[in-house]
Amino acid sequence: MLESVGALTGSPWIYAVVALSVLFDVFLPVLPSGILVITAATAAAAGTGAATGQVPEGHVPDILSLVLSAATASVLGDLVAYRLAWRGGKRLDRAIARSRRLTGAQERLGAALSRGGGALVVIARFAPAGRSVVSLGAGAAHRRVREFLPWSVLAGLAWAAYSVALGYFGGQWLGATWLATAVSLGALFAAGAGAAYLIRRPPAEA
Repeated sequence: MLESVGALTGSPWIYAVVALSVLFDVFLPVLPSGILVITAATAAAAGTGAATGQVPEGHVPDILSLVLSAATASVLGDLVAYRLAWRGGKRLDRAIARSRRLTGAQERLGAALSRGGGALVVIARFAPAGRSVVSLGAGAAHRRVREFLPWSVLAGLAWAAYSVALGYFGGQWLGATWLATAVSLGALFAAGAGAAYLIRRPPAEA
């Protein structure tokens, strides 16, 4: 799999593949969107990549294009999940009611948005499956789109910029190798673990 990803970064189609992976991982969090983003950014750090053999001379991923494609796809995926949950009806409400995780996230998200703050949306973007829980919870709770969308945009940009930065600077410091990709992925997973802890931590009592 890793060899296939490495070869893909040398194609102009990398932006479309990254966007589709990020778009759909709101429903299938096992998709390797983070791996794709970081690997493409690592290849970009290599310049032409000819010396490493990882990136053909014909194409080098562009950092800004990677950030924009990943962030845009993230927001679109959030909105699709939000709208589906909004229109999900009683069946989805019952499914959420049976899930302590979804119910708790829905309650905390509603309280955060009603206070005019949506930092939870940004934090959840880094947690495993957190984006799915928050987007579905916001839709099922019928939160207004103007309350949810700005924070979704900020979350998508923050996650995309962080992931691309990890891959790019990892490639700059360690070279365009799988070691650089592995170290960058480790940092991404560490951020995810920290975000998951913050989401699960009960809110402080006033």
